[in-house]
Amino acid sequence: MGSDGDKQEMDNSDNETNRNSSATMQEDVESESEGRISRQPSEASCYATDQEEEDLAHIQLGPKISIKEHLEKDKDDESLRRWKEQLLGSVDEQAVQENQEPDVKILSLTILSPGRPDLVLPIPEVGNPKGLWFTLKEGSRYRLRFSVKVSNDIVCGLKYTNTVWKTGIKVDSSKQMLGTFSPQVEPYTHEMTEETTPSGIFARGAYSARTKFVDDDNKCYLEINYTFDIQKDWPSK
Repeated sequence: MGSDGDKQEMDNSDNETNRNSSATMQEDVESESEGRISRQPSEASCYATDQEEEDLAHIQLGPKISIKEHLEKDKDDESLRRWKEQLLGSVDEQAVQENQEPDVKILSLTILSPGRPDLVLPIPEVGNPKGLWFTLKEGSRYRLRFSVKVSNDIVCGLKYTNTVWKTGIKVDSSKQMLGTFSPQVEPYTHEMTEETTPSGIFARGAYSARTKFVDDDNKCYLEINYTFDIQKDWPSK
């Protein structure tokens, strides 16, 4: 058994610990009130809000330098030349022109589903697909694959957006960053993550959709409006 002196010493130690803990908590509160967050940020704070994205869209950047100028500049610097080769990839220098905006063409859309033949949907050169564009089976897994041709200059921050309606009510909206692409002779291929079609009697029927491809400057390279079906089984043909 400890003496009264030992007990008093332990009580003093506990009081000191509590005072230190309270002081630390107070410093955290004061730090936050002054805009200095001392803890790790949450996952949500790592993403830009809609207002922040609007603000970024209005930022004035410096003068644009064409890809041809980039290729010509500092040609004698071996380290810079290698860095540009890694950055630009297999750029076709003959196809690069001065002061040209990037030209992006979405050549095709392919629907990939396990155990099914690939469904290739050519993009109409003018207008939207006529009639029903495709039919999917309810509850089926699928992925989208795009074939994209980039010419003239680098396209920055190419994004895919898709909005779906059923009987006039919006039922789905998605946006995915595809990336930044340099011009090259061969088309790029990009595959989306796997998804599953909805199932059940209320999921079946006709849908309308709008798909867009836009870059960081909000320039739209393709906007296509189409209709598709979700049915109990795959089409017989």
